[in-house]
Amino acid sequence: MSALGTPRPSPLPAPPPGAPTVSAPEPQEPRSRKWIVWLVLILVGGLVVWQAAVKPRMEAQAERASAVSAIKAAKVFAGTLARTVRVSGPTSSQEYTSITAPIMRGPEAGRELTLLYLVDSGKIVKKGELIAQIDAKTLEDHIDDIGDDIERAEADVRKRRAEQAIETENLTQTIRVAQAELDKAILEEKASETRTVIDRELLKLAVEEAQARLNQTKADVAHKLQAHKSELRILEITKERHVRHRDRHKTDLVKFKMYSPMDGLAVVQMTWRGGEYGVIRQGDNVTPGMLFLKVVNPAKMQVEGQVNQSESSLFRIGQKARIRLDAFPELNLAGKVHSIGALAAGGWRQSYYIRNVPVRITFTEVHNKVIPDLSAAADVTITEEENVKQLALAAVRREEGKDVVYVRKGDQFERREVKLGLSNNTHAAVLSGLEVGEEVALEKPAIQMAALR
Repeated sequence: MSALGTPRPSPLPAPPPGAPTVSAPEPQEPRSRKWIVWLVLILVGGLVVWQAAVKPRMEAQAERASAVSAIKAAKVFAGTLARTVRVSGPTSSQEYTSITAPIMRGPEAGRELTLLYLVDSGKIVKKGELIAQIDAKTLEDHIDDIGDDIERAEADVRKRRAEQAIETENLTQTIRVAQAELDKAILEEKASETRTVIDRELLKLAVEEAQARLNQTKADVAHKLQAHKSELRILEITKERHVRHRDRHKTDLVKFKMYSPMDGLAVVQMTWRGGEYGVIRQGDNVTPGMLFLKVVNPAKMQVEGQVNQSESSLFRIGQKARIRLDAFPELNLAGKVHSIGALAAGGWRQSYYIRNVPVRITFTEVHNKVIPDLSAAADVTITEEENVKQLALAAVRREEGKDVVYVRKGDQFERREVKLGLSNNTHAAVLSGLEVGEEVALEKPAIQMAALR
């Protein structure tokens, strides 16, 4: 039976005995059957050859392509390349006014002051607006008490002046009596012709005695009047002292209401309260001279940073910068170097010999989210080149004293020497050896492919 389904031939009848034997003709296979057999054989042979030789080669190529594609690469591109130095520090305002608790001029200047009113931190205030007020009830009562002392002092002056007027009149009467006695003695002396020599001497002595008594009385009265003036002056000085005391407290009372000296943003300061560091608020006690509030101009903000003294020579006033804020990472604002410190300063927690130079970087873009006391970082542009070919520094290898890169060529990487120019922390300018658009490996291909194997 044929595998191709050829119909089976029917059996021939047996020939009669004695008859000549005739051989039957052999059946011929169709030509189409041979062609199909050869086709099957060819297909099977091709499959065997593909399985034995072609498939392993294709799998090796696919594995190699996968290994090459797994190596991280970056393209060479053209653009602006800048070398920058980062400066970190808090933000602050270039224009601000510090509001401190008043230092009282009165004798009771050392006592604590209680904030009766304090503007909310972050509020925009206008010039002349009330921003803080200190409780003045105790001081007002004290001023009233001093007023009573002044009235008593004035009454003492009036009383003593009246008493001195009476004493002065008595002293004047004493002088008049002494003058009358002197006049009497002089008249009696003029009538001494009829008297004896002894009487005349007695009358003369009486005149001299009356004259001396008058002079002494006048001197005593003068001294007494001077004493009166001194007593009055003492009482007047006491009164003036009370008046000055009151006037000083009245001046202090005016300072208990504080008004904004400029338009700006109110920034309440921090303090220790019960072992915790927090914002000063209404009802807290402040000491005279204590800073508790600032009014800043939010349109003129800056970053107060420091740079190592070894990098200070790279900075120049006017250099451009890009500023970022930790609190608002989406912001990227423009700025410039405003000032550079003339002297280096040491830090509190650093060794004495480690010195940093203060640098101030101002915001040239105004944003309402920029407020004082935010942590910021400014990338100051030291050098900048435009339209230069550049590649990632991670792709550069230092081999045998030369800079080399591995350039992708199909499914392979080609080692190539390059010449580099300006560089920053992430990229470097390509002077020769590469063209824009070429891909370079960020990892050494031999190491990467060996790891994949």
